[in-house]
Amino acid sequence: MNESRFSGENASTSGLSRRSFISRIGAASVAAVAAPALASTNAEGKAAPTPQPADAEPIEHAISITLMVNGETRRIEVDPRTTLLDALRETLTLTGTKKGCDHGQCGACTVHVDGQRINSCLTLAVMQEGKSITTIEGLGTPENLHAMQASFVEHDGYQCGYCTSGQIMSAVALLKEPCGPADADVKELMAGNICRCGAYPNIVAAIQHVRQSA
Repeated sequence: MNESRFSGENASTSGLSRRSFISRIGAASVAAVAAPALASTNAEGKAAPTPQPADAEPIEHAISITLMVNGETRRIEVDPRTTLLDALRETLTLTGTKKGCDHGQCGACTVHVDGQRINSCLTLAVMQEGKSITTIEGLGTPENLHAMQASFVEHDGYQCGYCTSGQIMSAVALLKEPCGPADADVKELMAGNICRCGAYPNIVAAIQHVRQSA
């Protein structure tokens, strides 16, 4: 049942070469969510408070937490009920991590915590203190893409791009997980990430390219 998402053909009917068009915008779109966050430590090496918008309303019952995100220590004020996803997007402005279903069903919000992939919409930010969090922004840079990011560009592993950061984060985690060599094995481990555009064959091709090149 899960494999059906990945079994269809990725149609291209435009008279203009789709690969030519996508290649021009692909690196830019994938790299855009790969740009590293600005440094956020002060001269003493301690976590500097993340600036809040000037017009931001005070958060009732807010608590201060410190997160290690993409190798940087970030101290923020959040409502205790804030999900990791909302803390990343709304407070730290790391918007490469996408909010899709907000119920742990689509995988668009996938990040790594201590090297393991999780749905960031299903965990509270306060639960991640002391853990190492990696988002798509920390995976590579526009000048030095992660191998998986580059492979997604090469194999047209996206269309609208909304699910792409979650797909890539899951795909990178998959490289360290027990997974058989066949496409069907990759499809099974990627079943938690939905692509509403149906780019599944190209996503699998991108992942297999990296696996076979390792």
